Amino acid sequence: MNKRKFVAAGASVIGLWAASDTSPAAPKANASPNPALLTISGVITQPNRGALDATIDQMMGKHGIQFDKAHALDAAALQRMPAVTIKPTLEYDSKPHTLKGPLLTTVLAAAGVAAGSPVQLVLRAVDGYNVTISLADAQTYRMIVATHIDGQPMALGGLGPQWAVYDADVLPAFKDKPVKERFGLCPWGLYHIEVKKA
Repeated sequence: MNKRKFVAAGASVIGLWAASDTSPAAPKANASPNPALLTISGVITQPNRGALDATIDQMMGKHGIQFDKAHALDAAALQRMPAVTIKPTLEYDSKPHTLKGPLLTTVLAAAGVAAGSPVQLVLRAVDGYNVTISLADAQTYRMIVATHIDGQPMALGGLGPQWAVYDADVLPAFKDKPVKERFGLCPWGLYHIEVKKA
């Protein structure tokens, strides 16, 4: 992942947040009035917003994302979920860091994706990097949606605002690999999850 080039997406995301407050195609009443940090679409049963808006959802449109309904989560919604802490050694400095956030399965449950569903997850970062992983593997790896690193919220322009990540140091599938090869399934800057039938 150190080969990824982070495009100038930060300004676009901030612009989207500001625009979302004044959009005539505002989310349904049960969605938060605060900016969405993570959107889940696809095979979900608990949507809280409508279809992709070609004007407002510019970055999603540029990444080829399409949906007729989705579940949007803001920072407060993610903070209310039970948090898990992991301490993997990161490829960027080869040191262990404390990452905290809800399990990916908990986040998906908010959108109505049941544990054990036979689905694939497309995890997409703000720079367009994306990976596909089965829900079964995400459960096996106890993947989290990290919102904090070393006690601090993760910032856009760094590894945040969210990072789909696991504790590679303890997982048999990854622990014996070189550190730089352990996190290919872990997009930082996560902002969208597409749930697809397997």
